[in-house]
Amino acid sequence: MTTTASTTKKTIKGVVVSDKMDKTAVVAVTRFVKHPKYGKYFKITKRYKAHDETNSAAVGQEVEMVAVRPLSKEKRFSIVSK
Repeated sequence: MTTTASTTKKTIKGVVVSDKMDKTAVVAVTRFVKHPKYGKYFKITKRYKAHDETNSAAVGQEVEMVAVRPLSKEKRFSIVSK
């Protein structure tokens, strides 16, 4: 039995807000959400810790992350493009 499963991984774009850790960058992802009752749109910002193997991400840089296996307690993403 052969199955063809889709292996597209989740990608997220965000801005680096901290690069003080070794091989880790904190990336803030902002998205607009519509309030279910009142219909007003508002911003939600969430911070993700992402693996940066070469320590090349700088604060203020826009990066793209891809979901990977858990690398530590909080790291679930890896930076793929800067």
